[in-house]
Amino acid sequence: MKALILAGGSGTRLWPLSRKNYPKQFLKLDGKRSFFQKTAERLLNVVSADDIIVMTNSEYKFHVLADLNAIFNNQHPMSNPGHPSFANIILEPVSRNTAPAIALGIKYCVEKLVCKEDEVLFISPSDHVIKPADRFDEYIRLSEDIAKKGYMVTFGIKPTRPETGYGYIKANGKEQGAKSKGYFKVEKFTEKPDTKTAKKYVEEGNYYWNSGMFAFCIGTIIEEFSRHAPKISEMLDMSFDKLVSNFKQMPDISLDYAVAEKSERIVILPLDLYWNDIGSWDSLYDVLDKNGMGNIKLGDVLTIDTRDTLIMSNKRFVSTIGLEDCLIVDTDDALLIAKRGETQKVREIVNKLKEDDRKEALEHVTTYRPWGSYTVLEEGERYKIKRVVVNPGERLSLQLHHHRSEHWVVIKGTAKVTIGDLEKLVHENESTYIPKSTLHRLENPGKVPLEIIEVQNGEYVGEDDIERIDDAYGRE
Repeated sequence: MKALILAGGSGTRLWPLSRKNYPKQFLKLDGKRSFFQKTAERLLNVVSADDIIVMTNSEYKFHVLADLNAIFNNQHPMSNPGHPSFANIILEPVSRNTAPAIALGIKYCVEKLVCKEDEVLFISPSDHVIKPADRFDEYIRLSEDIAKKGYMVTFGIKPTRPETGYGYIKANGKEQGAKSKGYFKVEKFTEKPDTKTAKKYVEEGNYYWNSGMFAFCIGTIIEEFSRHAPKISEMLDMSFDKLVSNFKQMPDISLDYAVAEKSERIVILPLDLYWNDIGSWDSLYDVLDKNGMGNIKLGDVLTIDTRDTLIMSNKRFVSTIGLEDCLIVDTDDALLIAKRGETQKVREIVNKLKEDDRKEALEHVTTYRPWGSYTVLEEGERYKIKRVVVNPGERLSLQLHHHRSEHWVVIKGTAKVTIGDLEKLVHENESTYIPKSTLHRLENPGKVPLEIIEVQNGEYVGEDDIERIDDAYGRE
């Protein structure tokens, strides 16, 4: 059995915490493990590390690598920095929804992993909360048995409320398999319904939330693509490398629309456990631990006469008085205040920010790179000030800037600096200067994180004023 994790989503519904450059699957709300890491760890109870395939894109590649390395580093030595030998990572050239992504994953399994058509492939999103993990393991193993009978297995969640943010699956009344964990033929799929329809579905009792997880044999899904998605099927005849090159020609369509809703081989396996796709702030409120007043307080927070409210603060002290059923999320550059129950509309805010070309839709004040991170402390006309953190043993690309000079002041650790033909060490409370159009590189030769303050000055201080000459991480 192989497991394909879909980790390319942008997670706009958890803005301002989740943004395009750092989406929700990589958030560590408990300070320990990201949603993506927890997904990988769940699957490791059923398959080996070598049987996990991650589908993502070039923007998220190094988030994936960092998260996997944190899990596997002690078990699987890395062949070279930033490129663990244990991970099967596929980079989508462009975003084309779940059906093309899964087709690309299938081609990878067949061509690169030499999988046979009777190999079962389990499909999992990367940002769900599922517990208890041991019971979920049993369902995955059961789905493997069902898939080997020639079925496409989808996983359904018994609704606990008339949720309008989920799709629904109607099961027919005839149970198959063991009575304790039986499965049903799927009668129909319904996309996110209105409140009245959702209430009706919950009352009828044979509707389930669509979890977005699937299991099927490779041969089965290839046949179903041939029957119901001929464009995708035609492109599956290409080699893996050619398919990647032509991936933008794939239709932008979900597996539900492309195959599942049309297939006569689709069955639903109801899951009797806790599941949450963290698809909104309301969903996140349901997951997190609350105090006696029903409040969730993350960060430096003081509440008075406040009930059933989520307050999250990154740095600033936040206080509330007399609130009920609210949501407050304070980040370095954006503040969201909403009524609980209305948070599906957060996507509308993100769309508006994109229309206005606002950077808050895409990036945080802190941006993560394969070598570490940088935080913009201040920015104005002709200048920008950053705090740059370089992880031990890592280095930035050999680069130059045409429109700005830079001053670097080391505040922690030791920097190895290349400026033109000069190479030197710069220690704490020491500084160096990089003129415009001069080749330079920053490295951390030490065993603790290197932190510097970078002051940029020039007629243009945008992040795209960078010409890379040499890069350890394969970036252009």
